[in-house]
Amino acid sequence: MEYKFTIPLRPITKKNSQRIIKDGSGRSRIIPSVAYKKYEKQCASYVPHVETIDCPVNVKAVYYMPNRRRVDLVNLHEALHDILVHYKVLADDNCRIIVSTDGSYVDVDKWGPRTEVTITELETG
Repeated sequence: MEYKFTIPLRPITKKNSQRIIKDGSGRSRIIPSVAYKKYEKQCASYVPHVETIDCPVNVKAVYYMPNRRRVDLVNLHEALHDILVHYKVLADDNCRIIVSTDGSYVDVDKWGPRTEVTITELETG
């Protein structure tokens, strides 16, 4: 089975969008930024509504950024994978489910930043 979809929003990372807050006990915690939480919420209407995938998959993602600034592919993957788990597309983002991200890369589209995602279920043997 294969699922293809596009998130027509500027890709954002979680790592570069964090806040440090004090919880009720006075301890510091790191939480996602307001910008990331907004991005996560906006993604809801673009991710497929499918039965949660809990078998090995390849998650290929092509991230189209609005400029040539350097961006860390791993951080982009982290945000995407967390969103896929949050919206129950994937059961988890551990290495038993997301076994590869083959074919993923970053490109530039000044006028149409987006993430093109292809999730391919892999044969188990």
